[in-house]
Amino acid sequence: MNASIEAIIFDCDGTLVDSETPGLDVLHELAQAEGISFSRAEAHAQFRGVRIDDCIDWILSQRANRLSSVPAASAAALPVQRGASLAPNDVRAGESAAHFRTRFLQQFRHASTQRFREGISALPGAAELLARLQRPFCVATNGPREKAELTLRLTGLRDYFGAHVYSAYEVGSFKPDPGLFLHAAAALATPPAACAVIEDSLPGLQAGVAAGMQVFSLHPPAGLPAALAARLVFIESLADFDRRLHG
Repeated sequence: MNASIEAIIFDCDGTLVDSETPGLDVLHELAQAEGISFSRAEAHAQFRGVRIDDCIDWILSQRANRLSSVPAASAAALPVQRGASLAPNDVRAGESAAHFRTRFLQQFRHASTQRFREGISALPGAAELLARLQRPFCVATNGPREKAELTLRLTGLRDYFGAHVYSAYEVGSFKPDPGLFLHAAAALATPPAACAVIEDSLPGLQAGVAAGMQVFSLHPPAGLPAALAARLVFIESLADFDRRLHG
């Protein structure tokens, strides 16, 4: 395996840093406060690896009048879809969809930052793997740079990456689109086929495969399509990847 891998692209949340769980918990709590009735497990399944704008659109869609006739349990089972059609106003009198998005995003950024500062950790084996790597490597995240910088710093991983932290917000391409990973490969001066991607979310796995990279699935989400699963290498941990890479 190691002879064919020239560079490594890491996702951040849930792959290097245990920020996915507290961030999704905050999102679930805020959605519940807006009247969305669904479980913590459903929220994690709905939103894992999905960019926040699409999560907010999903929450808005649940509040829209066009779903008023859908039973709550059925509505909660609907998948997050990019660019969902939304009613112009939510159920709060006088609050536009645009205002809701802005307000909710501000609440989420503030609450999640506070939750991260209360204590997050690097995933087991992350620091050891990064310290051993002799190949180029980087972070490529769907989150904003500020979040990646904060969580990597809080977990002691930031200094390993130097200038090689790439955000979909800056690149203008969000997973599952492959553009972020292709940008990272170009920045590392490595052909996509010689790059390994380590991911934990469905959009990230899809992006890595679409980019033509070697994709390693950490904590694979439930219900992976068989065609996608056939393109993945499943790893139990970052230490498992370390052993495969270094023997």
